[in-house]
Amino acid sequence: MSLIPVPVYQDIDCVMPAAGLSSRMGDWKMMLAYRHHTILDQSIENALSFCSRVILVAGHRGQELLERYRGRANVLVVLNEQFTQGMFASIQVGVAQVNSEHFFIAHGDMPNIGADVFRAMWQLRGESSLFPGDTEHSGHPVLLPSSLALAIIAAPAGSKMKSILNRQTVTYMGLTTPVIHQDVDTPEAYQALINAL
Repeated sequence: MSLIPVPVYQDIDCVMPAAGLSSRMGDWKMMLAYRHHTILDQSIENALSFCSRVILVAGHRGQELLERYRGRANVLVVLNEQFTQGMFASIQVGVAQVNSEHFFIAHGDMPNIGADVFRAMWQLRGESSLFPGDTEHSGHPVLLPSSLALAIIAAPAGSKMKSILNRQTVTYMGLTTPVIHQDVDTPEAYQALINAL
């Protein structure tokens, strides 16, 4: 009897923007306490429970993130000097470092997306962009083929990610788990996150 080998995914990059000012929070949300460490630590830990590498894009207080994750072989910290231009600029900086055939983009302020979400999305990877939610509430992370990387990198400053992705087929999984929509942008959202522990 022959055994079917279980695939081992050795090369899956996850781009994680964490460069913003956290202006709606009134405090630097990435380093707010969560579980036994911080919101950003948890987001990275979750991504690495399935992905082989996190490409962490820093900007605001970027040197602190460089120091915090220095020596982590599976976390590459890259600086976006233009982080005040918005999220897309950070995505461009991160995508420029991608090596894998498919890659995720997951936000640093969404600390409850577990390996099950990454795994379910990975099983449906293809040549289109893949969101976990639906057309009205797409959710995160997003899984992209590397063929889209060049279009993202070459797009003009101020472009919108969804407008680039919508040039081609976009697939939605229809997952209903709340964690794919649970970002932490405000003090109220942070308090709800803590209250749910």
